[in-house]
Amino acid sequence: MVLCCDCFHSNGYQQIGQGPRFGVRHLQCFLVFCGLAVAYALRVNLSVAIVAMTDSNSTNPNFQEFDWNEGIKSYLLSSFFWGYVITQVPGGYLSYKYGAKYTFLFGVLICSCLAILTPFCAEIGDWPFVLVLRAAQGLCQGMIFPSTHTFLSKWAPAEERGRLVSYCYSGAQFGTVIMLFVSGYIASSWMGWPSIFYTSGVAGIVWSIVWYMLSASTPADHPSITTNERRYIETSAQGRRLSDSEQARVLHNPPWLKILTSLPFLTLLLVHCANNWGFWTLMTEIPTFMKNILNVDIRNNGPLSALPYLVMCLLSFGFIILADVINGFNRMPLSFSRKFFNTLGQWVPMCALIGLGYITTGENMNTLAITLLTIAVGVNAATYLGFQANHIDLSPNFAGALMGITNCAANFISIIAPLSVGVIVTDETNPLQWRMIFYMSAAFYFLGNLLFIVFGRTNTQPWNHIGNSRRNSNTPVPTQADESNDETSPLNSEN
Repeated sequence: MVLCCDCFHSNGYQQIGQGPRFGVRHLQCFLVFCGLAVAYALRVNLSVAIVAMTDSNSTNPNFQEFDWNEGIKSYLLSSFFWGYVITQVPGGYLSYKYGAKYTFLFGVLICSCLAILTPFCAEIGDWPFVLVLRAAQGLCQGMIFPSTHTFLSKWAPAEERGRLVSYCYSGAQFGTVIMLFVSGYIASSWMGWPSIFYTSGVAGIVWSIVWYMLSASTPADHPSITTNERRYIETSAQGRRLSDSEQARVLHNPPWLKILTSLPFLTLLLVHCANNWGFWTLMTEIPTFMKNILNVDIRNNGPLSALPYLVMCLLSFGFIILADVINGFNRMPLSFSRKFFNTLGQWVPMCALIGLGYITTGENMNTLAITLLTIAVGVNAATYLGFQANHIDLSPNFAGALMGITNCAANFISIIAPLSVGVIVTDETNPLQWRMIFYMSAAFYFLGNLLFIVFGRTNTQPWNHIGNSRRNSNTPVPTQADESNDETSPLNSEN
């Protein structure tokens, strides 16, 4: 596809193979970026459309208006996650068994078709039909993150892993920003609020067609990849990737007990849960705080509500550049890189949350509050180079399954965290009660990252190959954790 070049010439890498500066692996990651953008647009479309659906005078009065109270709205907005948590772990397994290409494809495609049906369901069945439809969409999307990690474990060379993971997952914020920006204009146009669902649904179907034509679950399955690039990907960090036949044997008997009793994995599970507690408390409750304490309604202000996501998307690329710059001065071990960026992604938002607890009324205070909110959400993008990529570090062969387990638990936390706010904040105009919420979220950020610093590991764990070792005693299996897993310094100098 492109000419090969010395893209790692000055970075101090130990060359195992040499891939092109832009190759098929980058095209695959761009498709993942677009897929996650579409998936998140489908996820948040109801959040922005429900305003127009329940108050047609605020947008286009020519379309049906629904008499849904705040309780019904809450059920509708949360119903997506009822299905979402169920398919996390199965999604990781299915992505290995049938290929991440197909689980990702059907997750987005079915969800897109259901989005197009949303106005029809609302018209004939009112909110109960919409609730069931949203739960079904959650079931579909529950497979997407595990599929993404499975996909990246096959396509991302160890030297580029953090960079490619960040590129791909920044698509989630990009899709959110686009939907928040354009939905208000679409709902106010002659097309009305149904077009929000039609637009996002059609975009998902178009992406699904392109994805089916241009993607492949593994480099070996892609018809256009060069031999040079395929060799570069498959021999990166040798000894940690299994052949297809070996992978199939492993999947028949995954080492679940060893995984679930592994200290590095349990640490990863806890840091993921802690991150979701802080992040989703911010995203679900800050609009209420701003409205009741500061008299600023950002929920009905599309550009303002999109600002934190926009900054997060941009900082995803900024942190990638920062990692490259730091590595340009000297070699940065992978262990240090993961923990450094995870610290930025969780402890900077922790400080911003503490600052939010002392915000009072006033125009200048409003500006400061929005700034702190934007920092707290935006800087969290650094975790893409931290714990978010750590699943693949610990086990390239089971990365999707690990993501399924941690994301399932973390999304239960995403449901519990806002409920805890309802218990503590009995008076939404009381700043002292909100301060307790911010302190609690900051504590989760602090403890989660502290655990990651102390107990987190970036070396491949022994159980990564254990399922295969039971069946093929002639296959070399590491007896201890593989220490060769370094992205930004020579592969054999980890730790």
